[in-house]
Amino acid sequence: MTRGLRFDSLQDWLDWQQRLHPKSIDLGLGRVQQVLARMGLGRPADVVLTIGGTNGKGSVVAYLDAILRQAGFAVGTFTSPHLVHYRERIRTGGVPVADADLMAAFGRIDEARGDTSLTFFEWNALAAFSILERAGVDVAVLEVGLGGRLDAVNAVDADVAAIVSVGLDHCEWLGTTLEEIGREKAGIFRRGRPAGFGDRQMPWSVAAAATEAGARLKRLGIDFDFVERPDGWDYVGTGSRRRELPLPSLGGAAQLGNAATALAVIEAAEPGLLVPDDAVRAGLARARLAGRFQVVAGTPEWILDVAHNPDAARVLARSLDMRSCRGRTVGVCGMLAHKDVEAVAQVMSPRIDAWIAVGIDAPRGLDAAALAARLGSAIGIEARPAQAAAAGLEKARSLARDADRVVVFGSFHTVGPALEWLGLDAAGG
Repeated sequence: MTRGLRFDSLQDWLDWQQRLHPKSIDLGLGRVQQVLARMGLGRPADVVLTIGGTNGKGSVVAYLDAILRQAGFAVGTFTSPHLVHYRERIRTGGVPVADADLMAAFGRIDEARGDTSLTFFEWNALAAFSILERAGVDVAVLEVGLGGRLDAVNAVDADVAAIVSVGLDHCEWLGTTLEEIGREKAGIFRRGRPAGFGDRQMPWSVAAAATEAGARLKRLGIDFDFVERPDGWDYVGTGSRRRELPLPSLGGAAQLGNAATALAVIEAAEPGLLVPDDAVRAGLARARLAGRFQVVAGTPEWILDVAHNPDAARVLARSLDMRSCRGRTVGVCGMLAHKDVEAVAQVMSPRIDAWIAVGIDAPRGLDAAALAARLGSAIGIEARPAQAAAAGLEKARSLARDADRVVVFGSFHTVGPALEWLGLDAAGG
């Protein structure tokens, strides 16, 4: 007999899940595979596209979602973390899942798991698989949470898997070198199936892992690429070319590479996915993703970006360099304790005229004083501390003049509150 739901509010479910497992991060596929089998869950869709990498995953997922929906496919996506609302993580047709559907999925997982203890992310992944399968979507686009080989998303075999980039992040779990991290991320490749890599610099371990797995690897700059034009760009693929495409709707210096990677994934999925050029053009123009070089026009101008590791900071820095500003740049930064604060600060320092260090009240979050101290040690500046995000944003607004800009960057735990403070919607798609 099916028992009633353990909790009657989504927040109660989430609070309980965060306390349930002894480790907040406990990589491995055994628990998820066991519960999937007990739930009788198969693949969440006829076509599964898995996107991994250090940076750029969210953008590639956003392009795939928008383009495939424009082509008439029913698409479901799973991404993490969220910016404002947990339900942003699971979407069908671009619409975030309803609280009731999430709680129903949690109830099914709770009933099937028995005494198996699951991490917070494992609950999330299992709920996504269940919800997308029940929704009957044609395509499931799944973003890897951490690494690849042992991430819960990897419990589902991908028809096409892509790594967008490899950088130094989450080193305590994935390894301390690009080669070690690349091998972990390449664990999403499958024998005989297409695989993609969306950066011009690739660790040799990724190619080695693809060869060992028997995956058919295609690389940006070698097997596919983009060609900039005065009025847009062309995608050059394996024996194909999509011409006169509009510039991607998402801002930032990395977006042509991210968009080309999304098109390479679609090309690799043919003939299961046949997408006309008109759908590509419409999807590129309509893709939305909050918190990725998101420009909020006004006086001052606000720019929001979840850059929280050195590679992402370098992309943010290039994007800022490409965008003119008549005045000063005020930086509002909040980061988790295990991140490389010092390297991020050194990249961003030449672009920031005044720093505000914002505290994060979350597991592994740095408080404002600790972050300010680390910023001071790294770049020799005095950052103004603000323990709450709202206080830091108010401080930035008081410092900035009309010709200035405010750049809010670092953790999702900082950019998410900034979206709310500015009255913006993180869930719109």
